[in-house]
Amino acid sequence: MIKIYPITVECYSGYKADEYPRAFTLENKRYEIKEVIDRWYQGYLNPEFPEANYFRIETACGNRFLLKHDLKNDKWYVCEK
Repeated sequence: MIKIYPITVECYSGYKADEYPRAFTLENKRYEIKEVIDRWYQGYLNPEFPEANYFRIETACGNRFLLKHDLKNDKWYVCEK
């Protein structure tokens, strides 16, 4: 089962808002994002799953995380197995 934890995210906004994350805060610790390794979109084709953007990222200190941006509620989460 996947657990999700709410986070605060600082984003780059280019041609659209919240285009990709630059840093995030989890449990009062700030993580600078070095690289977005992969990203994908969970669309509206299956109504059981809300629209969301996912980002597999690597932080400046070498940790890897999966971030979820719930587009309907404009909320960000870290996902963990």
